[in-house]
Amino acid sequence: MSRRTLSAALALTCALLLAGCGGGEPAGPTPAAAPTTRGEAVAPPGGSPFWVDPDSDAARQVRQYEAQGRTEDAKLLRRIAERPVAEWPAGDDPVPEIARAVRGAAAGRRTVVFVAYNIPHRDCGMYSAGGAHDARAYRDWVDSFASAIGDAPAIVVLEPDAVPHIVDGCTPGQYHDERYRLLSEAIDRLKRQSHTRVYLDAGNPAWIDDPGKLVEPLRRAGIARADGFSLNVSNFQTDDTVKRFGARLSELLGGAHFTVDTSRNGDGPLPGDREEAWCNPPGRALGVPPTDRTGDERVDAYLWIKRPGDSDGPCRGGPSAGTWWPDYALGLARRAKA
Repeated sequence: MSRRTLSAALALTCALLLAGCGGGEPAGPTPAAAPTTRGEAVAPPGGSPFWVDPDSDAARQVRQYEAQGRTEDAKLLRRIAERPVAEWPAGDDPVPEIARAVRGAAAGRRTVVFVAYNIPHRDCGMYSAGGAHDARAYRDWVDSFASAIGDAPAIVVLEPDAVPHIVDGCTPGQYHDERYRLLSEAIDRLKRQSHTRVYLDAGNPAWIDDPGKLVEPLRRAGIARADGFSLNVSNFQTDDTVKRFGARLSELLGGAHFTVDTSRNGDGPLPGDREEAWCNPPGRALGVPPTDRTGDERVDAYLWIKRPGDSDGPCRGGPSAGTWWPDYALGLARRAKA
């Protein structure tokens, strides 16, 4: 999935194709991992409280490169493979993927980061079009999603694009009331899980440049009952730009906290006003590794929500949205500063 860097680019894309997963039931209750103290300096990768998938696309690619003798490429790609990246459970049945992640995280008492991305009329018919067939199907999907998490410690980024697409007019007006209800209900359902934190997506500052436009839509969608909002999902805006925007939006929402997707923003957005600047832009880099030690009381975590190396869509020579693209992943890793 991608986020647009300009409001004129109304649609983004997102990865729904995940690493292979096993079946089975979720693990039993697991105490939440002890959080680190906010306000400290950014933690090294080893200090992250989040789960790392040992069988991600990046991890399998590392093993393939090693078998081929491509040791330097394998070393570079470990910058992705050995760091926690969000899981995007499938729109038909989220349970197997969630169960696998919960089981994997239990041994190390880690927190799993999930993205709930299945709202009806998703992405305005663009690269990541789809979503649940109707409101009833979505409610059932969210219930299965939450039940599979159980008592495991988890963060859920709720429906990237859903609120910003109301604000920018991309989602037709006849769907707005239903979408607000579904988002509000999803927050309530997910928050019934004792160790689940929920962040409702609010786009990025190059898309909705006036945070005031987001306030009432976020309120109607239930932000007051969530743990905060998420910013920069699948986009490339710099940390400083996003945090300034987030601070203004936080104030308008009475001090709400937020998370920042730093997966690909190490070199910021593609320079210039280019068409589809959000879609597989060249020359980008990995950003700050995932951590909850952000140095900012309002920023609960830097997360890798977009799976680095997954294509944004069939642009600039990329495969379909959500497809693993090792050459792009290597470029992100090669240019990373950490």
